[in-house]
Amino acid sequence: MMNFIFKIACKDEKGLVHKISDVLLKNNLNIVKNDEFVDREKSLFFMRTEVSGIADPQKVMDQIKDQLGDCNIELSKNTPKNIVVLVTKEHHCLSDLLIRNHFKDLNFNILAVIGNYESLKDMTEKFDVPFHYISTENITREEHEIQIMQTLKNYEFDYLVLAKFMRILSNNFVEKFKGRIVNIHHSFLPAFIGANPYRQAFERGVKIIGATAHFVTDDLDEGPIIYQDIIKVSHSKTAKDLANLGRDVERNVLANALKLVFEDKVFIDGNKTVIFE
Repeated sequence: MMNFIFKIACKDEKGLVHKISDVLLKNNLNIVKNDEFVDREKSLFFMRTEVSGIADPQKVMDQIKDQLGDCNIELSKNTPKNIVVLVTKEHHCLSDLLIRNHFKDLNFNILAVIGNYESLKDMTEKFDVPFHYISTENITREEHEIQIMQTLKNYEFDYLVLAKFMRILSNNFVEKFKGRIVNIHHSFLPAFIGANPYRQAFERGVKIIGATAHFVTDDLDEGPIIYQDIIKVSHSKTAKDLANLGRDVERNVLANALKLVFEDKVFIDGNKTVIFE
């Protein structure tokens, strides 16, 4: 017996669930869990189906495509995703991922960590995870990315995770790994950009801080949102307090986002997501 997950997106029409389930039945597959959503404005149908049984998954996909016509179908096994993590200096998101990876708390394996500083090398290697230091000094962004891509060739990974990787990626790099790069960043009301965002937030007396995890696109920090959360703060908090609270939110948001992605519960629809939690 094997477990598979089918993710199907297509134009909405009558009888879609019947067509899909009929194919699964004819291949002697049992539906373990099923979720559906219809975007009525765009007339789009989304379906995530977990099945178990013995069948040729590619054959099943082909039969579903024959039934539905123009559609997007993704097939995955319910197995851990392989990831490579990119970092700079901040440790909070990486340390959380390393601990979760060590104890298998989430559905992923960290194959390697790549950093443009060596600050997190010792911590990474304590968990027996390879660390690759690729400096940005005296080279262009394109040259730096070429070195990263050369390193990535050594690993068969499913996703790249930017765990506070403080570098803007080029359009070429993002396009090469489209839909496979997840980023985490702070979220403030109002928003603050540039250096020391928590200091800026403190000076403006913000009452809400939070974080956003999203897929990376050409538009900086504007890709499809996967997960967000906030906490309320008061005037009694210092800038250091805000930074500490913000780091807590960031690591929790990133972990929750990755859980959804690695369990194949996320559909990318343009610059939005459809998520079956």
